[in-house]
Amino acid sequence: MTKLTKNRKVVLSKYDKTKVYTLKEATEVVKNITFTKFDSSVDIDVKLGVDPRQANQMVRGSVALPHGTGKDVKVLVLCTPDKEEEAKAAGADFVGLDDYIEKISNGWVSVDVIITMPSIMGKLGRLGKILGPRNLMPNPKTGTVTMDITKAVKDVKAGKIDFKVDKTGIIHTAVGKVSFNSDKILENAKEVIDTITKLKPSASKGTYLQSITLSSSMSPGIKVDVKSI
Repeated sequence: MTKLTKNRKVVLSKYDKTKVYTLKEATEVVKNITFTKFDSSVDIDVKLGVDPRQANQMVRGSVALPHGTGKDVKVLVLCTPDKEEEAKAAGADFVGLDDYIEKISNGWVSVDVIITMPSIMGKLGRLGKILGPRNLMPNPKTGTVTMDITKAVKDVKAGKIDFKVDKTGIIHTAVGKVSFNSDKILENAKEVIDTITKLKPSASKGTYLQSITLSSSMSPGIKVDVKSI
């Protein structure tokens, strides 16, 4: 415990918590202030000027990160038997239908993304309470409800991520790993921010991008100057 505290003191001495950094500076700082022994995820939090309780202010979408997330994404494809071989060939980790629906209803959620077909969505309604809070419910807007199973699986494996604003108006998503060089983190973060900006609802009034914070697992949050984007 004492060692961790010493590490944290060293970490905190490497950046100014009162300063607002440019996005490029933040991607360099986040690499310097991470003290975990594992390859931490680098996350971005974007606070939006929207009211997520209003349907016309919900912000959700997907983005293909230029350099991927650095994570081995576990993909479940829920499909009819005639699509199973296609899903397996595309690289899906789990493929099936009723057996996996039953497993999920019993609490199994050991996947990162679920992809399905339009004809299957009716069967997933009862799983909403389990999948919804984990942002795992397939959605046509994010390309996870489709007949093109091959493209959907390959896109996700290559670094495509889904995001959705939470009830406090924040989008939280990963933009890489601490082992990435800062330029790769920067390019991934820019892609996320650009995509979120393009999804601004017409019903959103005032400042849309209110704040941006970059952090890694267990690191302090680094405030990013929104005007620097």
